[in-house]
Amino acid sequence: MIFILNMTLFLIGLFIMIRETNLIKKVIGLNIFQSSVFIFYLIISKVEDGIPPILTAEYGVYSNPLPHVLILTAIVVSIATTSLALALIIKIKRKYKTIEEDELDEI
Repeated sequence: MIFILNMTLFLIGLFIMIRETNLIKKVIGLNIFQSSVFIFYLIISKVEDGIPPILTAEYGVYSNPLPHVLILTAIVVSIATTSLALALIIKIKRKYKTIEEDELDEI
């Protein structure tokens, strides 16, 4: 069930990026798309009955912390990408007085 919800989120983000002509809406679609990829990666890295990787006297199945660390890095890259995209949109708006893709193609 969670895979279906995640795939729906993935498709919504992809649909927004493809369909919308407003650049800010495209950035929002990109963020939804990226979030679904993060969630998917965390879903598949789940270990059943896994415990945190803290050394104790008892033995158990440990969860691997690497996927979570990678997702934290990806979130930082996502924030940087979003901020750069919004800065570029501001520059485009100031120079061309529009953020619609169709109007920019005409110019």
